[in-house]
Amino acid sequence: MTIEFAEIAWDGRPLRLEYRWIGRARRDAPLLVFLHEGLGSIAAWRDYPMELCEAGGLRGLVYSRPGYGRSTPRRRDERWAPDYLHRQAGEVLPAFLRAAGAGEEMPWLFGHSDGGTIALLYAALNPDRLAGAVAVAPHYFVEAKGLEGIARAKTAYETTDFRERLSIYHVDPDSAFHGWCGAWLSPEFRDWNIEAELKAIRCPLLAVQGIDDEYATLQQIDGIKAQAPQTELLKIANCRHSPHRDQPEILTRATLDFIRRHQRQRGGRATAN
Repeated sequence: MTIEFAEIAWDGRPLRLEYRWIGRARRDAPLLVFLHEGLGSIAAWRDYPMELCEAGGLRGLVYSRPGYGRSTPRRRDERWAPDYLHRQAGEVLPAFLRAAGAGEEMPWLFGHSDGGTIALLYAALNPDRLAGAVAVAPHYFVEAKGLEGIARAKTAYETTDFRERLSIYHVDPDSAFHGWCGAWLSPEFRDWNIEAELKAIRCPLLAVQGIDDEYATLQQIDGIKAQAPQTELLKIANCRHSPHRDQPEILTRATLDFIRRHQRQRGGRATAN
């Protein structure tokens, strides 16, 4: 698929965000927008978005957030505040959808880790402009287990070939790593919590987590359901933090079943009212 670039203005400067369409010619098919993890990008998804969309006859829209992949890198002096996920959901994602020509659509979101949290926040902020969301290994509060995992990643970045391996997916791996790591390990982030926002979600929601997730306990998705009771839960055995890598067939089957059931209930509408 061809990589394109969307031009947006955000945080006081122009940005270029890399993106690609999957199955763009399927104009009447539901649109699934992919939101990557905290160290992710278009390239880091590998083939999973294509495989999922082809299996379900969906259109897909995949992009790299600012600071990631081949999108505009983070400024060297830029520090991501504890509200960085809120800003991605409330500011960057809507601007990107408009720039990519999908601003009038009623999309589905598929987010992993940080991307799963962005999907939850977008659903809370835009209850009437979203068909539904699949949140894979999302987080709505900070757990010691997660901070410990990020601290291990920081050590690996500083002492092993981890930085070199990340450079496969990012033109500026320091931009991606230090933006994410610096935010999560800052003292201000310890009290970060979006429990209150979850109550505003009205769209269909599928929350997925691997039982062996090394970054979080299952309280993450159980707590989401407690605040948004329409949430469907999928807990996958023999699966860590990335179900699309560890158990892709299970994740694909559950995602397509979820979308098809709810798409039928809403009459197959693909645009917002």
